[in-house]
Amino acid sequence: MGRNLVIVESPSKAKTIEKYLGADYSVKSSMGHIRDLVKKGLGVDIQHGFAPNYEVDSDKVKLVKELTAAAKKADAVWLASDEDREGEAIAWHLAEVLDLPADKTRRIVFHEITKPAILHAIDNPRSIDMNTVNAQQARRILDRLVGFELSPLLWRKVRPSLSAGRVQSVTVRLIVEREREIMGFASADYWRVVAEMYPVSEAGKAGPMFKAELSRRLDTREEAQAFLIQCAGASFAVTGVEEKPAMKYPAPPFTTSTLQQEAGRKLGMSVSQTMSVAQKLYEQGLITYMRTDSVNLSGQALAAAKQAVTGLFGAEYSGTRNYKTSAKGAQEAHEAIRPSYFERQTIEGAAAEKRLYELIWKRAVASQMKPAEIDRTIVKIGADNGIREHFTATGEVIRFDGFLRLYSESVEDGDSADGGVSSSAVLPKMAAGDRIGAWEIAATQRFTQPPARYSEASLVKKLEELGIGRPSTYAPTISTVITRGYVTKQSKEGTRRDYAQLFLKGGAIGERALSEKVGKEASRLSPTDIGMLVNDYLEAQFPEILDYNFTARIEREFDEIAEGNERWDEMIARFYAPFHVSIEGAMGTERTDTHQTRVLGVDPATGREVSARIGRYGPMVQIEAAAEGEKPRSASLKKGQLVVSITLEEALELLSLPRSLGEWEGKEVVIGVGRFGPYVRYDGKFSSLGRKDDPYTVSLERAVEVIREKAAAGEPLRVFAEEPDLLIKNGKWGPYIAFSGKNYKLPKGVDVALLTMEEVREIVAVADSSGVGVSASKKVSAPKKGVAAKKASGGKKK
Repeated sequence: MGRNLVIVESPSKAKTIEKYLGADYSVKSSMGHIRDLVKKGLGVDIQHGFAPNYEVDSDKVKLVKELTAAAKKADAVWLASDEDREGEAIAWHLAEVLDLPADKTRRIVFHEITKPAILHAIDNPRSIDMNTVNAQQARRILDRLVGFELSPLLWRKVRPSLSAGRVQSVTVRLIVEREREIMGFASADYWRVVAEMYPVSEAGKAGPMFKAELSRRLDTREEAQAFLIQCAGASFAVTGVEEKPAMKYPAPPFTTSTLQQEAGRKLGMSVSQTMSVAQKLYEQGLITYMRTDSVNLSGQALAAAKQAVTGLFGAEYSGTRNYKTSAKGAQEAHEAIRPSYFERQTIEGAAAEKRLYELIWKRAVASQMKPAEIDRTIVKIGADNGIREHFTATGEVIRFDGFLRLYSESVEDGDSADGGVSSSAVLPKMAAGDRIGAWEIAATQRFTQPPARYSEASLVKKLEELGIGRPSTYAPTISTVITRGYVTKQSKEGTRRDYAQLFLKGGAIGERALSEKVGKEASRLSPTDIGMLVNDYLEAQFPEILDYNFTARIEREFDEIAEGNERWDEMIARFYAPFHVSIEGAMGTERTDTHQTRVLGVDPATGREVSARIGRYGPMVQIEAAAEGEKPRSASLKKGQLVVSITLEEALELLSLPRSLGEWEGKEVVIGVGRFGPYVRYDGKFSSLGRKDDPYTVSLERAVEVIREKAAAGEPLRVFAEEPDLLIKNGKWGPYIAFSGKNYKLPKGVDVALLTMEEVREIVAVADSSGVGVSASKKVSAPKKGVAAKKASGGKKK
């Protein structure tokens, strides 16, 4: 072993760093944190300045012994954990647990795992920054206090086994409030008027077609029809043309939150998936550190980016610039997320790693390119018959594409206008006074839209805007609220909606009946009934804890601790005193009625009441019993349905199961939903329906197909008359041989239909002799003690 011991968090990071250091350095991994607050009890001594009580994780005891032994043999120990607060805390815990002497301990940091960066860090060691450590300690201790005191309160007052966290609770509140906005939204229709027009030359020749939109929306069908009647006898002309140059600038290189947002929009990655892939890229030395609030690039990076732009697109595309961070409470001192080597456009590896790397490379390079130069034209068109409104046509021409040649930032679904005319169209040349012809003027019925549910990307954006959380907390916060069952992530196919279009063409007014798909959602976040219940309780009892400004203020106080401007224990004391009083006060209140029933109406078939509530096993609907003592019929809600919003029609559909489809071959076919999902029950046997099968609409014909498919799957593919016990069956992983209670794997490329009995016996014999490709056809469990053991041993007690 070398005279120097370097400790990092992960084995892959250790492997990369080891390539850059000589034989005098041994690089080992701590596998993340080696200790945390004790799991049993609070783990914080409130009476003695909130002193934390740490313990080494049980699965790290052996590793700690190994690191301790290695540290004793080394002349110097280099703590090379990440340079954020979490990394600084890991370095401090290592120094404490390994009992490292100050004179042989070096703290080194780097924002990219490249040879120059590693060697520069070795040449510039420092001591552990206790202000940064204390900021992380304060966050950990405060969150433990909140969780430890809030969770038992929820168990008593709301429901057992619930838990709550400081940032998680505020995150749930955002999602609940958005859901209630959607539930309370009343859609109203209006009419948007768009004309297909063309310029008319002095000789009466028609020019290229373009679209223009009326300057205002019309409120009613009658108003839309009246407007078209007015237009029927009108002549149109250009009343004004405005041409102005515009510049479109590139977005800055990625921070943690903007990477999470853009990877979600462009690549369909979840926040946690984005961070997991980015971590791998960082540890392989391919990108800079991925937890950062900074949009800054180093001088070396700026020079490398300039060289890349010039080499790929020419000097006229190079536009060196550095950005300044504007996010609330930005704390990181290092760079934006960028490629370690700008000359490397693509990488080898998993598909997700390639795609994310390419996104990071493009964004960083594009940030150092010149802005796009655009000529924007706005043409106003009026009528000659006293119509006050005017039509507006907007177009733009890209004179110089600049950064757009490489990259353009995407927008969240739903951010664009509802059916508006594109402003990127190219308009024909027009001047004031030019005559304009109208090919068709259409008034289309549109509908106001409710606010969109949050995606993970838009939720991260909102959290950052409010100053809630930090780069390292976004992913675990979202994962936690989903795992705890307070929030669900789901997609919806949407439904068809009819709408009308009135149009004026050739002097006559007509009408079209059209339809469109609306309400389609992809991976959107919705609260569950339990999430809404917990949120309402916490808002009522602890309004300050769930206040957005209060949560953001706590984050700023952590920043002050990191800067050395505030003592961590005093900050915790100021928070805890009123919080604990609120907890004690809430303990004296009445228990929340989680079983509150919402009556939906009456079942038209039976006349009995249908209701919805949260039952023992979750949200449910039920129809009251026909007679006293009879158990009410009930059904669980589907994913995405809520007690507060489910309708009578939806409830009756849920209660329609199990339902009989009729008989097949003299036996009843029944559809139901069980523990493992929708099924077909026939002749006492159960067959699972397919993913695309809707149990509420599936037909008898499809159900019979499912029954037959299951029966066919159990039948052997080949049977040999000379050897009835020798069978070829079709299994989960393909065809296999079954013989004498054992299963035998078939060689790749074998045609089952052409196999002879002798060839099958040879495969069995080879497998038996080698022990390869053979397994028991049925697992035999060990005999249980007592009666079962006696039976297994022939009744004799051993």
